[in-house]
Amino acid sequence: MNQSVKKALHLLNLFDENNYELSLKEISERANLPKPTAYRLLTTLESMNYVYKEKESEHDTRYRLGLKLLELGQLVSDRLEVRRIAYSYMEELASSIQEAVHLVVVNHDEATYVEKVESNKAIRLYTRIGKNAPLYMGSGPKLLLAYLPKDKQEEILHDAELEGKINSERFKKELVEIQKKGYSYSVGEQDENTTGISYPIFDYRNHVIAALTVSGLSTYFEGENLTNIKMKTKETAENISRELGFRGFVQGVVE
Repeated sequence: MNQSVKKALHLLNLFDENNYELSLKEISERANLPKPTAYRLLTTLESMNYVYKEKESEHDTRYRLGLKLLELGQLVSDRLEVRRIAYSYMEELASSIQEAVHLVVVNHDEATYVEKVESNKAIRLYTRIGKNAPLYMGSGPKLLLAYLPKDKQEEILHDAELEGKINSERFKKELVEIQKKGYSYSVGEQDENTTGISYPIFDYRNHVIAALTVSGLSTYFEGENLTNIKMKTKETAENISRELGFRGFVQGVVE
């Protein structure tokens, strides 16, 4: 374990609701570190916005937790909130269309499956909660990639092309089409003979924070059944988004 990282995290743990502001001396004593060492670690944390230097005098310096921690905490809170809210909708959707329903989120440079409701069919797809997939493979990951900032898209596509896994120019066109249509579609990209359809889930900031994905054997994703799956999955994603505070849907489209 990296001792510097461990010490820096220990400094953050010194702050709580009763100690929201601490002096350099207090931090040094409670962490059992020399003042110069504590100051060096705090300076690094301050540069990354993990702590905020409240005031500095000739005698001592005082610190508070920085806004970066609030930002990270909000990300964790959003993910927990979308899982909690989405689950009952996912159960209802899975029961209605008799297909597996997944909730997929961006996790660094990958997509992670954070929730799943199985279908009642005898033949089921094996997809475990916690599974990671490249952002260019599968309807859910591709949909999430389509809504990432352009510079992040470029970075991911560039790396994938260097590894010989995709054609970035073709893929860029597909991402534009996904945003235009408002959903993503894939056939046999993660598992042979399977089809996936995904719609975006928006939060109150109008950000796409998850993909609602339905997947199953391709033979079931045809004709009227496919139309029904798309309609109900889209409607479910919109209902989850509304409960998360999104207000951008007008007559079934995003403003």
